[in-house]
Amino acid sequence: MTTPQSFPYPPAPSAPAAPSHFASQIPVQQTRLSHALLSEWTKIRSVRSTVWTLGVMLVLVIGINLLVLIPISRSSDTDIPVLAPGLFGLLLGQLAIITLGVLVITSEYGTGMIRTTLTSCPQRSRVLAAKAIVFFGVSFVTTTVACAITALISWSTVSGRTLSSDDDGYHPGVYLKDGLTAASGSEWLGATVGVGLYVALLGLLALAVGTLIRHSAGAITTMMGVVLLPLLVALFLPSSLTSTRDNLIKFSSPNALASLYRIPMIGSDNANGVTQLVVLACVTAVAVLAAFAALNARDV
Repeated sequence: MTTPQSFPYPPAPSAPAAPSHFASQIPVQQTRLSHALLSEWTKIRSVRSTVWTLGVMLVLVIGINLLVLIPISRSSDTDIPVLAPGLFGLLLGQLAIITLGVLVITSEYGTGMIRTTLTSCPQRSRVLAAKAIVFFGVSFVTTTVACAITALISWSTVSGRTLSSDDDGYHPGVYLKDGLTAASGSEWLGATVGVGLYVALLGLLALAVGTLIRHSAGAITTMMGVVLLPLLVALFLPSSLTSTRDNLIKFSSPNALASLYRIPMIGSDNANGVTQLVVLACVTAVAVLAAFAALNARDV
């Protein structure tokens, strides 16, 4: 009996060796702060809340300034600093910047978008830093431009006038040149860059409070208290607490802005608002550091 003839088969091809590591075909670039800044800039300029709040701020600051100047323009003299009419619109306009500062962070908590943001950028400090830088820049530029417009309108209307006559002849903060009202360089700086910096710092403080509270209504209410309560409390303090009352008025937001316009509610005639600006910067720095610590310590 013969055995069947065996036919040789070619050996099976060997599988290619697996690569030691996976190499993505998509180019990978290490993220930096500039990427986070670009992301936050895209967010803040594309949401409707930014357009509405900044639009309302511009209307209030410029519109109220024009309304205040109507009765002033009918007189040939004045008893207030040349650039002072811009203050009255800014007292309300600052509230819009504060609201936007809160919404920059709390709107993402309200919609749950903060989870996506922190997933795409796990470096939480970088996220908050980008939000703070972009918002501060937008609010500072917008406020400064609005106040520069009101300053130019006020200067064209009030400058070159004589002082109004009264019983004591006392006109605090009024700058005279050749016997006529004018605006000094420090007044221009305070009424434009100074107030822009102060309001932007208030907005940055609102962003920090929003990060800590994570709730729009709660953070906005807290900031309204920060802006309005010191002055309101001071009005009802007894005369025995004169020092406390004066300090509350001095460092309240309305008086700080009034000082930058050279018409302080309380203090010396040469008050220029620099002290209040430095105090607000210190308070804002502490709040921002607390916001960084809280964001890094929480899950979301």
